[in-house]
Amino acid sequence: MHGLFTEGTEKRVYYKTDEEVELMRQANLVVSKTLAHVGAMLKPGITGLELDKAAEAFIRDHKGRPAFKGYHGFPASLCISYNDIVVHGIPGKREFKEGDIVSVDCGVELDGFFGDAAFTFAFVGVEEKTIQLLEVTYGSLYKGIEQAIVGKRIGDISYAVQEFCEIKHKYGVVRDLVGHGIGRALHEDPEVPNYGKRGKGMLLRDGIAIAIEPMVNMGVRNVYQENDGWTIRTKDKLPSAHYEHSVVVRKGKADILSDHSFLQEEIKNNSYLQEITPKN
Repeated sequence: MHGLFTEGTEKRVYYKTDEEVELMRQANLVVSKTLAHVGAMLKPGITGLELDKAAEAFIRDHKGRPAFKGYHGFPASLCISYNDIVVHGIPGKREFKEGDIVSVDCGVELDGFFGDAAFTFAFVGVEEKTIQLLEVTYGSLYKGIEQAIVGKRIGDISYAVQEFCEIKHKYGVVRDLVGHGIGRALHEDPEVPNYGKRGKGMLLRDGIAIAIEPMVNMGVRNVYQENDGWTIRTKDKLPSAHYEHSVVVRKGKADILSDHSFLQEEIKNNSYLQEITPKN
């Protein structure tokens, strides 16, 4: 789960010790395994409510706390967003069907530290042009992560995502929502937009933990919020994709704390889902 873009509201950036990073890694491990658990359950006819109930039980069985539930009044453990819903979808009674894409965003608090990651799944029957959107968005996540190293700036991450998705592939990069710092709180500074200028923004130093999460629309970048106060949809009703990892800034190469390999294995074993690989 990410924050609304609030430019100019810098607070304090907390640098994580090696011990704190390992605690965050454990929280992200529960997140990653929860996403895999959901991936194994996805099939036509299942509802978001069923997935959310199973995810909450899984998180609690692993000694974690669902970080999203109750956060500013959010009513569920997962954000489940499908098709033209960008993010912050509230799990409901709608049954998923072939041809749907389903973004699942999960946060967990464990031993005082938070993990946060997301993945957009694709059912069999999704159009090829939509698969292309997912693969480009997924690829842009890693383009951003490549820039999350000591000596770079936030703008280098932001530009890497924007350049790949918007300039190269002509998709709409959402401006209204951003990635964020993470650690002892679900949302910390700095904000991490998915658009920006190289060499601009806060200097990245060792131990800064951030959640990088491209939110990319097939059509226009414009979005709107539904009356429930949470659900964000694309203005033109075209599909949107969302992928996220929690990472720590390090010298030479970022340390990725969350792990999509668990859910990728479940996708391979789930005949209702298509494999999604990040585009280079």
